[in-house]
Amino acid sequence: MEIRCDFDSGNIQVLDASDPQDVRLALRPDLNSPHFQWFHFCADGLTPGQRYTFDLTNAGHSSYTGGWPGYRALASYDQRDWFRVDSSYDGQSLRFSLDAEQPRAWFAYFEPYSRERHAALVRQAIEQAGAELVATGRSIEGRDIPLLRIRRNPQATRKLWLIAQQHPGEHMAEWFMEGLIERLQQKDAELDYLLQHAELYLVPNMNPDGAFRGHLRTNAAGTDLNRAWASPSAETSPEVLFVQAHMRQQGVDLFLDIHGDEEIPYVFAAGCEGNPGYSERQAYLEAEFRKRLEERGEFQSLHGYPRSAPGKANMTLACNHVGETYQCLALTLEMPFKDHDLAPDARTGWSGARAKRLAGAVLSTLSSLVEELR
Repeated sequence: MEIRCDFDSGNIQVLDASDPQDVRLALRPDLNSPHFQWFHFCADGLTPGQRYTFDLTNAGHSSYTGGWPGYRALASYDQRDWFRVDSSYDGQSLRFSLDAEQPRAWFAYFEPYSRERHAALVRQAIEQAGAELVATGRSIEGRDIPLLRIRRNPQATRKLWLIAQQHPGEHMAEWFMEGLIERLQQKDAELDYLLQHAELYLVPNMNPDGAFRGHLRTNAAGTDLNRAWASPSAETSPEVLFVQAHMRQQGVDLFLDIHGDEEIPYVFAAGCEGNPGYSERQAYLEAEFRKRLEERGEFQSLHGYPRSAPGKANMTLACNHVGETYQCLALTLEMPFKDHDLAPDARTGWSGARAKRLAGAVLSTLSSLVEELR
């Protein structure tokens, strides 16, 4: 058996693969950063009918150890159909097993979203959803960061921004963006209403270097982009500088930052209630967004992060920074790495397909709220 990770978003270290019942592995940290939790590797030369057990020996020292209880790893034979496998965590190691049906299998922390698929998504947005490539930023390692605009009414006054995958291991975020772009190819009353009143600004992947390298949390400089919004720099966070520059040019009436959460098995949102300038209008809009999205399924408001005390927000976060700067509705939308306990799926857990469906529900919610944003 050969185990490798020399491909897009690959991450694993092989310690000992001599015993198929105890393949000992380790998670590799992000470049220039101590963060680690993402994994993605291929096991080749499997014997169909034989059980293989993989042991992530340093899981107990990863960035979010609370993410392992109740978590089940993902496997695929074709990199398209991903399914959950039996997994267990003892406080030190995460162990998972596969009864091999084919000689090659891939394993990942979540369903990966490749750079190849990202490029196809950008083409699809332009050619089929009518998007305009407004500008292209550059990551530290020179990868493209497309900024797309959907504009169907030149007189539309609202500017709605959605960005994804600041944290590169949160691949569900770009699956969400794919669902958004697919919904934007349709024509229906909700979309027509939304796009009569608003332009959409989309950044499908904020952190292409980290995603390609198999990072969990940071870019190639070891910077957590979602802790860089108060003082980004060309040297360590050019990705944030790029988006902020275009926000200043265009304006912002709504901001959604799409993420995944390792520990909480629910879809939820975090607001900017701790901002010093948080207003009653922002509180109203936030409550309405939550209520209206919850009515469309999947999303819920009971489980999530503790609310920040007034004036105690971390202003380095994108949501807080944008909400304060533009006095707009600003939310971080979180999806689980595990399952969504509100509506569990034993085979896939939370998945790329479910993230895509959530995106459609978000667009419907924005349509219902668009005229109230200002």
